[in-house]
Amino acid sequence: MTENQFSAELLHYAASHNPAAPSHLGTRYGKRGGFRREPGNTVVCHVASGSETERALVDVRDGYLEMPEADKLLLTPITSLHMTLFQGIIEYRREPGFWPADLPLDTPINDMHEIMAERLVAFQALDPFRVVVSGAHPAGLTVEGRREEDRRAMRAWRDAFANLLGYRHPDHDSYIYHITFGYPIDRLSDAALPAWQSMLDSIPGRIAGRVPELELTPPAFCVFEDMNHFHEILVFDTEEDMETIDD
Repeated sequence: MTENQFSAELLHYAASHNPAAPSHLGTRYGKRGGFRREPGNTVVCHVASGSETERALVDVRDGYLEMPEADKLLLTPITSLHMTLFQGIIEYRREPGFWPADLPLDTPINDMHEIMAERLVAFQALDPFRVVVSGAHPAGLTVEGRREEDRRAMRAWRDAFANLLGYRHPDHDSYIYHITFGYPIDRLSDAALPAWQSMLDSIPGRIAGRVPELELTPPAFCVFEDMNHFHEILVFDTEEDMETIDD
């Protein structure tokens, strides 16, 4: 493969194109010792436990472990697989735009969990949405709404949470939905890129062949201590049956 045949997503993980240290290395996790304490909260849709979707994603995730330089990734547990619908707050990211504007930036994190949960108790679930895999990179998958109506619904959920909780991240409108498999401990060498590109290119089709759309649980407000587990506090169930679409 020539350089211009590598995706921008893959080159982001290449030492020759992005020599800077991974952004969360040293805070969220270390090169040794796994994930570090980084308490916060978030709104996610978990991958449904025991589903064909989970089995398909686990098979793909296992393939990552067989790739050249796979030891440069720190994988999250299978039980933590999820799609983030709306980013919450994090203990070590106490900045305007990432924190409710009407609450002091030094509010203890456990108090923030309680305050935000209280605000969300009355939240009315919006329209359900269907999600498909749109791409892959060394840290996991990119996903999107299956149809435009699904993409509109996902944006509506994000807007509603932002309005209720009182903050809007700088990437609120451009946010790329994803399912994380792991985090880079180090960058990939150029020698590893062809095999990675070939594998990554195959993933959307492989998953679609098994699960035309991903089986995710309803959006849930979760709290976490680190990237190993996201504990559901409130579940926003639409209570609507979503019939399968045969395209």
